[in-house]
Amino acid sequence: MTTKAKLLAVTLDCAEPKKMAEFYHAITGLDIQYSEEEYAAVGNGTTNIYFGRVPDRKPSAWPGPDKQFHFDFRVPDVEKAVEEYLELGATRPDFQPGVTEEGTGWVVLQDPEGHLFCVCPERS
Repeated sequence: MTTKAKLLAVTLDCAEPKKMAEFYHAITGLDIQYSEEEYAAVGNGTTNIYFGRVPDRKPSAWPGPDKQFHFDFRVPDVEKAVEEYLELGATRPDFQPGVTEEGTGWVVLQDPEGHLFCVCPERS
């Protein structure tokens, strides 16, 4: 039998861990657990996102084959959340696979350092 692992956190490589912790704190409400030049973290004891300093990290192109992962966040109002996240420093790439003729399904954004995340509507 394989030893089961418990997920501790997802860690993002980034140039500015403190800035990234502040951004994700603002959009998720997760507490900033620590914030230093080399490492920072947000979390609530169950869900944790860590940020490790990698000064020369380059974001992947979107769309492109180098995308390794992304976050999906549920919000009550997608358009309002997108507007707020853009004000916080996120960017909205041109390619939007979740936007349909009937309206918005989900919106792809990039955080201030280019990590992708989706803003998804609540389930109906």
